[in-house]
Amino acid sequence: MKSADELEVEALMERYFDGLYHSDSEVLRTVFHPKLAYINASEGNHEFMDIEAYMTRIDNREPPAKRGENRSESVDRVKLISRQMGLVEARMTMMGREYQDLLTLIHTDAGWQVLTKVFAYQEKEG
Repeated sequence: MKSADELEVEALMERYFDGLYHSDSEVLRTVFHPKLAYINASEGNHEFMDIEAYMTRIDNREPPAKRGENRSESVDRVKLISRQMGLVEARMTMMGREYQDLLTLIHTDAGWQVLTKVFAYQEKEG
């Protein structure tokens, strides 16, 4: 049986994937900590943003859902290290790319939130 924390992280990841697929910054703000560190670790495309810059990017892009893109995502690993921190490894395919995410989690008064999003992507073949 899953613990309350595991169920909360599962719901967090559902909102994460939904928010990205629909480019919904309101939903994503329920996922991310206000001090989010967003780090693109893709070869040749390193970039660093805070939550406001990232939410502006989300608001300014056409949602994959609106383009009718197929949706593919998975949570490969969840490791809750303590009642206060954890790690999620996840994958998502959208916008012609395959993304691999490492998300560090912190437990706050608002519940579990993503504090850092470090990811890389590769262009999807075919």
